Amino acid sequence: MKKKESGFTLIELLIVIAIIGILAAIAIPNLLNAVQRGKQKRTMSDMRALATAVEAYAVDDNYYPTAAGCGTYPYVATPVIIDDNSWSQLSPTYIGNAPKRDAWSNLYGYVRDAAGNNYEIASRARDGAATAFAAPTVCGTTTNFNDDIIFSNGTFIQWPEGAQN
Repeated sequence: MKKKESGFTLIELLIVIAIIGILAAIAIPNLLNAVQRGKQKRTMSDMRALATAVEAYAVDDNYYPTAAGCGTYPYVATPVIIDDNSWSQLSPTYIGNAPKRDAWSNLYGYVRDAAGNNYEIASRARDGAATAFAAPTVCGTTTNFNDDIIFSNGTFIQWPEGAQN
């Protein structure tokens, strides 16, 4: 008597592999898009937290702080990319550990006017190009992960919204 052998045929295995390939082709771009959107949202949240600390400082001192550390006085009102020694005026009174880098590991940019009445916090976004540090290129919503995110005087003036590419 012959024993019946069980198993999968080559065609069945190829069909299963093709189905898995199709599902992966659909899922992977959506996953990558979701990861970038998550980085945008984290960056925006960090910028809000930093702005809250800046606003609290302004309530106490009647002007917005500069991002400079204590060793870089006198202050200058030019756009500056903050570094890991920045925000010594805010920490630990106004914020425990001030975020210095966005979700893409780029340093935030910060500027205030000479009178200390206005400020701007900018993220260089995914591409790391500092297009908004001098002036925003787009006011309002953006649809590109490379577009900068800008928070100024309590509100976002350039932010991501809708489908991104």
